[in-house]
Amino acid sequence: MRIEDYGFIGDLQSGALVGRDGSVDWLCMPRFDSASCFAALVGDERHGRWRLGPAGPTTAVTRRYRPGTLVLETDVETADGAVRVIDFMPRRTEGPPRLMRIVEGLRGRVPMHLELSLRPDYGSITPWVEAAPDGAIATAGPDAFRLSSAVPLELHDGTFDADFVIPEGGREHFTLCWHASYEETPPVEDADSALARTEAWWQSWSDRCAYDGPYRDEVLTSLKTLKAMTYEPTGALVAAPTTSLPEDIGGVRNWDYRYCWLRDSVLALDALLTAGYTDEALGFRDWMGRVGTGEPAKAQIMYGIRGERRLTEFELCELAGYEGSKPVRVGNAASEQFQLDVYGEIVSAFYLASERVSSLDERVWPRWRTLFEYVETIWREPDDGIWESRGPRRHYTYSKVMAWVVFDRAVRIVERFGVDAPLERWKQVRDEIHREVCERGYDSERRTFTQYYGSQELDASVLTIPIVGFLPGSDERVTGTIDAVARELGRDGFVSRYSTAQTDDGLPGDEGQFLACSFWLVSALALNGRVDEARALFERLVGLRNDLGLLAEEYDVGRGRQVGNFPQAFSHLTLIGAAYAIDAAQAAASGNGRKEKVTT
Repeated sequence: MRIEDYGFIGDLQSGALVGRDGSVDWLCMPRFDSASCFAALVGDERHGRWRLGPAGPTTAVTRRYRPGTLVLETDVETADGAVRVIDFMPRRTEGPPRLMRIVEGLRGRVPMHLELSLRPDYGSITPWVEAAPDGAIATAGPDAFRLSSAVPLELHDGTFDADFVIPEGGREHFTLCWHASYEETPPVEDADSALARTEAWWQSWSDRCAYDGPYRDEVLTSLKTLKAMTYEPTGALVAAPTTSLPEDIGGVRNWDYRYCWLRDSVLALDALLTAGYTDEALGFRDWMGRVGTGEPAKAQIMYGIRGERRLTEFELCELAGYEGSKPVRVGNAASEQFQLDVYGEIVSAFYLASERVSSLDERVWPRWRTLFEYVETIWREPDDGIWESRGPRRHYTYSKVMAWVVFDRAVRIVERFGVDAPLERWKQVRDEIHREVCERGYDSERRTFTQYYGSQELDASVLTIPIVGFLPGSDERVTGTIDAVARELGRDGFVSRYSTAQTDDGLPGDEGQFLACSFWLVSALALNGRVDEARALFERLVGLRNDLGLLAEEYDVGRGRQVGNFPQAFSHLTLIGAAYAIDAAQAAASGNGRKEKVTT
């Protein structure tokens, strides 16, 4: 199946991808970053999956999330009738991680087939399976799984199979529960009770959404997706719940995104704050305070969802990769890179959260002051850049702009809260960085900011210059940059991060058009006063979403399909920012005085 043929369900600690054919092809338990127990997504059926659907051919498939929730409904038509499969993962209170599936008969009598092949540790282990009073149990090393159902199961070769018929009005329940193999099997919650509880919780959460603009459905879907990728115990947000879905089909640009990038998370925090979700934003701020400010020189661009620093990268050679895209990677070596912009993201989060609650804890201020003082000593150094290039370090324009953000927000914090700091010195540093970027990162002949100092290459990250407030959206340098990026990095109106033909990123092959950059272009156009252009591009972009409103990292214009890890937080959070930017620009143009906070 194509990447966009999958739906996403989760319990705020883990997540699963469910295909249109009723097969769960990716699931990690008990956490997003645990080894998978279903890995058919990046291998094949031998590496684990859970297929549940009609035994014979289907004639039509439609699906949807129940309003305001992440409860997935799939209606399947066959020659014998129609059934509905309801997939969800109940939010954990004190219980274990569970994936629940309910089959309802809608019409006729439909023969059904279940095949559940648990293959822990990324498909490398066939578990020991045995019957249980209400289903079956599979055990493999530290992991144990229990499938609970009233339907009789056949057990063989580490697989559970079942054939049954679902009549109109009939209903069957299936619950897959994970627990540590050295612990007692936990009690099984009634599936209908869990469904009602899960649906009510998601609807209550969605009702808190403060956005009331014309793109409410699109914004709410993206907010739900971001929420579902939040690791509730710590407040961390994964960039995506998958690993190694390729940016280039058949290529090597395959990465593990099941970790917390500070950059992505800060932008998600901004989106959540803007939509009224203060608790989530403050939870992430607290997590970031634990991992990012102890020793500034050792701050990383990304961490594990519990704050882990060691994210050693290795390859799973036994997996063929999605559509032959090898290698399949676990871990991410980019965690060892130096990216100057990360300090801008850290400071932005601190500033945004403090502004939202109108207070600053002076007990933690000395730690933040230490961070500002450290950035004073390193902002002139070259770095690896926002896109984690595996090529040479450079003086990337975006990195320097985010260094400016550090001191711009530092000045605002001091002036707003009156904390002790060298205010005049930080103002001087802020202004020095601004002058340098405008002199060395801007090509006056081509009228555009460039990828790095003195380069001819372009980079879509410079579209954020008006978004972060470095220059006004109406500035002629912003106008020139928008036009140059759209012209030179655009393909069918969508934007690439940079030209892989011109930029030495240390990797072979090409990649699709980066959806977050395309949404940045929408925001930049809106801030530039070109609201009609912004709206037209925005509506084209949301038209790329699948039938459930989900987006991967990129869109391959040549193949006409989504590529990259899925669903992708960066794509969804920039969608939200673009919607707010259009609203704010429209309000300004109409002169009604309405103000919307757009971004950091």
